[in-house]
Amino acid sequence: MNTEQLCPEQLRPEQLRESVRAKWLDYYRKNHHWLNRLQVWVTSEGQRRPTSSFILATLSTLDPQFNEMLPLIVDLNADPDRIVASFGLDFDPDDELEALPAAPDDELEALSAEKTDTEEVRMLPPAAVNVAQSASRIAAKVDESCEGVYKKHRFPWQR
Repeated sequence: MNTEQLCPEQLRPEQLRESVRAKWLDYYRKNHHWLNRLQVWVTSEGQRRPTSSFILATLSTLDPQFNEMLPLIVDLNADPDRIVASFGLDFDPDDELEALPAAPDDELEALSAEKTDTEEVRMLPPAAVNVAQSASRIAAKVDESCEGVYKKHRFPWQR
């Protein structure tokens, strides 16, 4: 039996590993300035890396194919550390990025690209709070002299 029939192009394990690894490294490269300060770091087999749960959660948002396969993967093995190891992601991302040859920023993106030009960036809707009328702004207006005047006044929401 031909492995092409068993594993269609999009489901080849090695290609999925390479794609997921490239997407993780690209994400880490773009966000390491704040990820390094986040308290999600562990030492696994002598390697410093984010927790397995953090890596899996991140990848589930980066790769729709990975996200579709995750329920099956978890049914087979629910240990996040073993899942991360099976995808070859049990490494220090800083060391891996240093080991890569200096490449243009787009090269890692090209490796992880399954994006289309029509994919749009989704933003949060604008805030509905009127800053000029927010509770903290009203208190600041009432107590501009910093004498604790706000304690003497009743605010509209206290009536």
